[in-house]
Amino acid sequence: MIRTVYCGRWGLDDRAAGPYRELPVDVPRGAATVTVRLRYDRGAGVLDLGCFDPGGFRGWSGGSRDTVTVAEGWATPGYLPGGLAAGTWRVCLGLHRIPVEGLDFEVVVDTRPVPAPPPAPVPTAAERPPGRALPAEPGHRWLAGDLHAHTVHSDGTLTVDQLAHRAAAAGLDFLAVTDHNTVSHHAELAGAGRRQGVLLLPGQEVTNDLGHANVFGAVGWVDFRRPAADWVAAAGAGGGLLSVNHPLAADCAWRHPVRPRFAEIWHETWRDRRWGGPLAWWLAAAPDAVPLGGSDFHDPRQGHTLGRPTTWAHCAGTDVPAVLAAIAAGRVAISAGPNAPVLLRLGEELHALDADGTFLVDGVGARRVVRGDRATVAAGPGPHRLEAPDGEVLALAA
Repeated sequence: MIRTVYCGRWGLDDRAAGPYRELPVDVPRGAATVTVRLRYDRGAGVLDLGCFDPGGFRGWSGGSRDTVTVAEGWATPGYLPGGLAAGTWRVCLGLHRIPVEGLDFEVVVDTRPVPAPPPAPVPTAAERPPGRALPAEPGHRWLAGDLHAHTVHSDGTLTVDQLAHRAAAAGLDFLAVTDHNTVSHHAELAGAGRRQGVLLLPGQEVTNDLGHANVFGAVGWVDFRRPAADWVAAAGAGGGLLSVNHPLAADCAWRHPVRPRFAEIWHETWRDRRWGGPLAWWLAAAPDAVPLGGSDFHDPRQGHTLGRPTTWAHCAGTDVPAVLAAIAAGRVAISAGPNAPVLLRLGEELHALDADGTFLVDGVGARRVVRGDRATVAAGPGPHRLEAPDGEVLALAA
């Protein structure tokens, strides 16, 4: 076994110089595992943790873990299992919150064997509620989805299988699994989706101090330390899509100097949908801006529910490329849940379903009253929404 120890104190000057620090670690040939332990006073500040091997990205856990292990046959969630290349590895620390008086830290890296933890139980297949009959163009159907959720691979509490079980039980057709700054969960998505009868989209929530963005698609790991314009380029080069997450959410608000076409307008932080901030973001964006929705599900104990809101995608198929193509084309709608009032755009028509007594509002604020549970009107250009008489937003249509 080889042990490497770093001790020190990060101060305000360190944080001002840059948010990330790399600590080199020599890993010998034949090492069985690489285990990193980070110690600091969590009541005083926040340090993020990640690891890179000689070939590049090996994992990231942010502030959610202080001990991680990488081995050939297994790894702590958030990290990639596989061969342990000999040479210089790098422990990466993110100086997320440093107090005025500084923050003492200790990093200990060992290469001795560590037994793999027992596998988590796999839930039985969920009982899916009946689907909703929605009007669609020939050869298409509206799929119900959620575009923002987390597992134990970052700061969530459920395994991929457990999350998939909940998605199917909620009546969702697809779910984007978007763990922070890692792609370690991608290897589990297809199997868990088959077992639960739900399509799991590969995703990652690219996260740093200036804002978060979801990248949808198997585009490979996106380096969150790079400028946000590089995130957009990496997503496009890999055939994926990038969407700004919760653009107005407290300290997670979007402050990068780029404004992508897609944005998570409807997010859990839109607590009172009479507030106009998210709508203002959408209406001030480019004419072809596409609103998306996501629950940002982490932990059942938080009271959040998958599929609230629901993002509907008008798809020509039921696989990952079909869902991504529908989103890319702006063929989406958002409702408060799978069975809530919904507003769908089909060609030159808008269909308001289960929305009797609401207002249909167009992009310039003109209103008309929706009569009946299945109303069809001519579709004007630009964004449209359904509102309750008190101004609460009930549904969005791109």
